[in-house]
Amino acid sequence: DAKVAAEFAERALEKGIYVIGFSFPVVPKGQARIRTQMSAAHTREQLDRAIDAFIQVGKDMGII
Repeated sequence: DAKVAAEFAERALEKGIYVIGFSFPVVPKGQARIRTQMSAAHTREQLDRAIDAFIQVGKDMGII
């Protein structure tokens, strides 16, 4: 939901990963998403760091 997405985004930022949590009216009511901004300019190491942060935040929040 919106609160979970917002908290996930906040925790990811604390780990140096900028994402946006968004919810209704951008997605159906009762749902939420995390938006990332990736580009071909990102290195493999940067992508691995972002993935590791997603995993850690997800586990810390009990959603993985």
